[in-house]
Amino acid sequence: MKCIYCNQDTRVIDSRYNESVIRRRRECLKCKQRFTTYERASLDLNIIKKDGRRELFNREKLKVGFIKACEKRPVSLEKINDAVDYIEKSLRKLGKKEVKSKFIGDKVMQKLKSLDNIAYIRFASVYKEFKDLDDFKEEVKKLR
Repeated sequence: MKCIYCNQDTRVIDSRYNESVIRRRRECLKCKQRFTTYERASLDLNIIKKDGRRELFNREKLKVGFIKACEKRPVSLEKINDAVDYIEKSLRKLGKKEVKSKFIGDKVMQKLKSLDNIAYIRFASVYKEFKDLDDFKEEVKKLR
């Protein structure tokens, strides 16, 4: 890997592993500056959308969905990242090349329900395509 300061070669000083990320501490061989990189294995998975289109799994898109649902709610970014990690791990365990978007949507609903009821309702209103106030009322009844 090239140095982010002078674009020369670097060496790895330390590596730490957890379930989904490798953290590497690097040092430039020329300028001696140190920096940290994070590596995540990509998930080579196609998502089958409702209309039949196929789209590559995108972790960031999933995370953005969580962030939008949890906007202005007392849900930390750490909890959102944990939820995204959980869903990505669930997808890896399936061992499939393709999965329906409904599977992911249901997992998101499950995680949001445990994180924050308002975030859950926000997401559900889009995911379940609520048409009117009665749809909201029905979903709130299910939560109680």
